[in-house]
Amino acid sequence: MVTVTIDHQTIAVKDGSTIMEAAKQAHIEIPHLCYLKGINDIGACRVCVVELEGKDKLVTACNTVVAEGMVVYTNSPKVRWTRKCNVQLLLSQHDCECAYCSRSGNCELQKISNDLGITSLPYEKKVTYIPWNKDFPLIRESNKCIKCMRCIQICDKVQDLQVWDVQKTGSRTTVNVSQNRNIEEAECSLCGQCITHCPVNALHVREASEHAFEAFNDPAKVTIVQIAPAVRAAWGESLGLSREEATIEKLGDALRKMGADYVFDTDFAADLTIMEEANEFLERLQHKEHLPMFTSCCPGWVRFLKSQYPDMVYHLSTAKSPHQMFGAITKTWFAKKIGVDPSKIYNISIMPCVAKKHEIAIPSMKDSGYPDVDLVLTTREVVRMIRSEHIDVRYLQDVALDDPLGTASGAGVIFGATGGVMEAALRSAHYFVTGKNADPDAFADVRGMDGWKEATFTIDGTLVRCAIVSGLGNTRRLIEAMHRKEVAYDFIEVMACPGGCSGGGGQPIHEGSELAAERAAALYQLDGHCRLRFSHENPTVQALYREFLEKPLSPLAEQLLHTDHTSWQMPNEKRSCADR
Repeated sequence: MVTVTIDHQTIAVKDGSTIMEAAKQAHIEIPHLCYLKGINDIGACRVCVVELEGKDKLVTACNTVVAEGMVVYTNSPKVRWTRKCNVQLLLSQHDCECAYCSRSGNCELQKISNDLGITSLPYEKKVTYIPWNKDFPLIRESNKCIKCMRCIQICDKVQDLQVWDVQKTGSRTTVNVSQNRNIEEAECSLCGQCITHCPVNALHVREASEHAFEAFNDPAKVTIVQIAPAVRAAWGESLGLSREEATIEKLGDALRKMGADYVFDTDFAADLTIMEEANEFLERLQHKEHLPMFTSCCPGWVRFLKSQYPDMVYHLSTAKSPHQMFGAITKTWFAKKIGVDPSKIYNISIMPCVAKKHEIAIPSMKDSGYPDVDLVLTTREVVRMIRSEHIDVRYLQDVALDDPLGTASGAGVIFGATGGVMEAALRSAHYFVTGKNADPDAFADVRGMDGWKEATFTIDGTLVRCAIVSGLGNTRRLIEAMHRKEVAYDFIEVMACPGGCSGGGGQPIHEGSELAAERAAALYQLDGHCRLRFSHENPTVQALYREFLEKPLSPLAEQLLHTDHTSWQMPNEKRSCADR
């Protein structure tokens, strides 16, 4: 232990602690912009500077280790002046469009500027504008970049994709796509982790809320909205609602107030996905073909595999992601049920994901003759829509979702957590093999926030070796270990975002907090209290097969619910692993 004094408060901290960590232990806040614990501690922003007694030069608190007897002042006159000066310099190169910025009220630069009492700039404004393709799902605005380098470090250290890099030097230093590429040429997975860790709005999604409002107000359109599992665990966070208050039914009420004709639960399609994916896995396991089988629910992971390991694409399940399956069913079976021409149906998906905005545009995702899904909104976008409509969330009602596609099992709910797809698939796979349900919690070993988990189960005498991985850096390590024949599996679940969809790139942003674990816990709690806990027991899914699809993996099911992952290409997809 080391004894230090911070702002006249003497405390004992662990040897090797930084001043930032020590101050936090003493409940002293040191403002910062670039710092991310364990990921980005380069002191680039110079906002966390503090004064050490006996030293003339200020030091950065994020990467200066405490020493025995150190005396620190976090808010001395010298510190305040320097900190204010540094923030003013950042503002002089920042396009302060706060009134119409999607991060207004949730911007770290804005907060720190307000806290420091900055009301004017003594420096000349010099803002850099770099052209960007605004049709791409991920948007970068160079005029708002503060060069904190967070995006670079997240992409390099967590996702291991190296999409971002520093360009130029000195005062001209900026951040852009690495190797002087356009973003379309980069191997970006669209995981969105750079967005959620950007302290300002230099990175954000392509906005689609106005298109949603247009659809709601178009009498010629029948608007169908589906809500993803992870969304229900997060949508209320920025609106002052507890997780218990922020039910999917209240969100449905808000969407109907906006003008949605039908509101359904993507969990229904998650159950449908399990019917197809679990049977596909069992078929592959029986014939020992294309094993291990990878899950295919996450389009960010699919983009990663196609760009990094194109020779392994055939290991992917051919099952579409749940919301794409949902779209295909609404424009066929459901359209016939309500007597509406499929061309009039406008499908809107509310997703915790950025990559889904690309997924819906894949040319092959229209096996019904129409695009499965017409529009994707992130959780953040739908929250802004609620605010823009002046909906007081305190008075929303728990109104049941529409029938019949609003029925779902607990197995569908847990799709939003890492390990959830695997657990749901194993629950039903056990039934398909044995004709009996296992205990619904028999496969709980796949749960947890570890980035790489392993579990082995025996189903009717057959050993099933499973792996669950989240975060693309962890995914690369797993695949490389497979190539070295250090590990071997039969079934692998992959989610691009750490923690799975609960930590998705479209989820609410809370500076300094990673809430994937809390959101996942809420989903498991819902599963535990659900009357239905097996996808194959969903009565609407059963009716869908009975009335329309016939059975899992039938010709019609293959046509509508499965896809050819080779029908489109990522940049450099033709490159083999040997070329890497």
